[in-house]
Formats: sequence, C-alpha cells, structure tokens
Amino acid sequence: MRRFFVDKNISMGQRVLLSGDEKRHMLTVLRMGKGDRLILINGMGTELTAEIVSVDEDEVTLEIVDEMPCTSEPERKVTLFQCLPKAGKLETIIQKCVELGVHAVCPVFSKRCVVKPDRNENKLVRYNRVSHEAAKQSGRGMAPDVLPVRDLNECTFSEFDLVLVAYEDEEEVTLKRILCENREAGHIAIIIGPEGGFERDEVDRILRSNENAHSVSLGKRILRTETAGMAMLAMLMYELEG
Repeated sequence: MRRFFVDKNISMGQRVLLSGDEKRHMLTVLRMGKGDRLILINGMGTELTAEIVSVDEDEVTLEIVDEMPCTSEPERKVTLFQCLPKAGKLETIIQKCVELGVHAVCPVFSKRCVVKPDRNENKLVRYNRVSHEAAKQSGRGMAPDVLPVRDLNECTFSEFDLVLVAYEDEEEVTLKRILCENREAGHIAIIIGPEGGFERDEVDRILRSNENAHSVSLGKRILRTETAGMAMLAMLMYELEG
C-alpha cells in the first residue's frame, strides 16, 4: 500500500484530513479514490492503515482502521555529519543515506571545503523534502531531519555513544574493529570530510571531544565524499543491525 506521513498525534479510530500537495499527489498522481486503503506514518514507530471515506474539492477524508508497530526503523540512531560537497551532491547523499537508515543529517563546513556554507532556508526546506520522499519510497517509519549547516569546529559530540571519523590517513584502526568492540552503541555519529579531506587538527579536536571517538579506515581505497557516508552507513547497519 502507498505510504504517507501525518501528524504524530494521529491514532486508531480517528479521522484524518489531507489537503495541499499530499491530496494532489494521492488523487492526481496515484489515481486513488474512495474505498482505497493506504498506510499513514506518524513518525513515532507506528504504521496506521487508513481508508479513504470521502473526497471533495479541498481535501480527502481518511478513517484509521488498523495500526501496528513499524518494523523498518533501525535500533541504532545514526547521525551523519557530512562536510559540504560540491554542487548537487548533497541531495544524493541525503537521499541514499535516508534509504540506508540514517536518523539525521547535519551538513557541516570544514577548513578544506570548496563550497561555502549557504544558510538559505529554501535549500533546507528542499533538503528535508528530499529526505521525506526517500523515507516514503524506502518504507521508513520516520522522515530523518536535515539540520541547518554548522561549522565543524562548533560541533560537540559528547551526547553520542560512539563517534566515527572517516580519515584517509588512518592506517591501523578499521571501521569493522571499532564496530565489533562497540556493539551496544545506540546513538552514533559518523563524520565525513570534504573532497580535500580533513586537516589533522580537525580530527584531533573531534577525538578529544568524546572518549568513544575514533578515526577509522574504510579500506585500502580512497572514497569520494559522496560515496564515503553511504558506504560507512551501509557497513555499520550490516555489522550492528544484521
């Protein structure tokens, strides 16, 4: 069944009104009508089965007929701190990482970033729309937030159980080793550098910020910034989620 995100407070037995873009997509693109059923996602770990009971010019009325736990969300909450890539790549990174199970994405600006930070609110709205659409397509139980751009030097990582920095100069510590040693970590940060990589002092500052912070190697090859986050997240989910 088709999936739509709704308000967190929706529950069994209630009626829901959809209007605007969601209504237009449902009726015009998906050609749905009275009597059709769909899945509503409330972002709180519940899937609600709803039936279209009426359609008028301004809105669609749905009735909640069943609910069940959403089983598609990972147990680990992984936040991706992605240094700003060159134009056009961030949307792809967001889309694919949402599909892979990321909990949130925070674009960051570091010393070697070629692209300057753009705090245009319209861009942030677009990035969150990309996340929303990827979450619907991949059957997620929530749409991960894309946060405003931050300076990497202003980020603190003390709230995480595990902090992983992908660093091309790390020759001894592998991602697999650290994941095997930290299987109980539930709140994880992964940090990906820009096209030019990190400067050593940036990595050192992150490692000092949390006793469970580690610089890790992703293998024998150097990955592009738009590949590294996806690869790291996929490895993490495979190793910790099964």
